[in-house]
Amino acid sequence: MQMGRIGEELAIDFVISTGDNFYDNGLKGETDPAFVESFTNIYTAKSLQKQWYTVLGNHDYRGDAVAQMSPLLQKIDSRWLCLRSFVVNAEIADIFFVDTTPFINDYFINPEHVYDWRGVIPTKSYTSYALRDLEVALKESRAKWKFVVGHHAIRSVGHHGDTPELVENLLPVLQANDVDLYMNGHDHCLEHISDDKSPIQFLTSGAGSKAWRGDLKNLSHEDLKFFYDGQGFMSVEIGESDIVIVFYDVFGKVLHRWSMSKQLYSDI
Repeated sequence: MQMGRIGEELAIDFVISTGDNFYDNGLKGETDPAFVESFTNIYTAKSLQKQWYTVLGNHDYRGDAVAQMSPLLQKIDSRWLCLRSFVVNAEIADIFFVDTTPFINDYFINPEHVYDWRGVIPTKSYTSYALRDLEVALKESRAKWKFVVGHHAIRSVGHHGDTPELVENLLPVLQANDVDLYMNGHDHCLEHISDDKSPIQFLTSGAGSKAWRGDLKNLSHEDLKFFYDGQGFMSVEIGESDIVIVFYDVFGKVLHRWSMSKQLYSDI
């Protein structure tokens, strides 16, 4: 597995999953064999035997979403950690994980799918508290770098495009609190978009299991730095003054590399 090879070369400290962890309809429960079959038995490389930090995606909510947060899964595979919203302190960087699915209005009115909303209803209160807690945590953070991770894109030229609910509610919080990166999945592609009103970089890494070739919108987006509609993954190397973002295809070939510093932003 090329992800394991790259992980070994970079001596990674942890892995982030941007949601839709168990496709197509999440887990059926805590003892669903899909957990071992789709996680433990897949990511077997030595370099990937590190902590995995995971958010829920909309497909996870189509199954037993609560099961993915169960301590029982951590007993089955100690790498696994999935919560609704939480913060990881990575020394010079703080990483803020946000549960974005409850923000999306369509999931509550579209009868096509059934979602596990336990712990989320009433939704308006849930999302308001999530935004408030994120804002407080961002303001209290003294880390050199601030990254936010959610399943849904704020900005995207992929199949789903921008997410209006996040543009309206989440983006202003990020812009007001010096967030450097927003990382998401949802669209089955790799992409890098910059923000015209702040230094925020929008990074989509949602092509781990499959890609939707040719399914995109507005490829002429003026802030689009990179787009690839094949399978792949990404890495982020964090330093005191610089970070390096790299996108890879499924064979481990570098597709896009970009560096960022607090003093200077430059393409490589």
